[in-house]
Amino acid sequence: QVQLVESGGGLVQPGGSLRLSCTASGYNLNNYGVGWFRQAPGKEREGVSCISSSDATKYYASFVKGRFTISRDNANNTVLLHMNSLKPEDTAVYFCATEPYGLCDFADFNSWGQGTQVTVSS
Repeated sequence: QVQLVESGGGLVQPGGSLRLSCTASGYNLNNYGVGWFRQAPGKEREGVSCISSSDATKYYASFVKGRFTISRDNANNTVLLHMNSLKPEDTAVYFCATEPYGLCDFADFNSWGQGTQVTVSS
């Protein structure tokens, strides 16, 4: 029901930065928990970050804490993921998804975007 589109991926050198955007159409993202996930070749999808509908909860996986920041741009119905100090192991397809209860329970995300490729390489 929620259409999500990711953008902002690309090729960046180690230590560089990217800003990913997750934009929804037809629904107000502020009513949903919004998470970022990633999947690298040969690996399972893993949770990266999440922001609850109330913004009371912001989750960061241990491997990105201190480097990534999740935030909302409500005027543009968008959730952003600022990624700094990128490492080659951050290379993956990044997906955003919504959680209908407005929470950050990773088992309940049920609407997904198509993904954007992030490649960190020198």
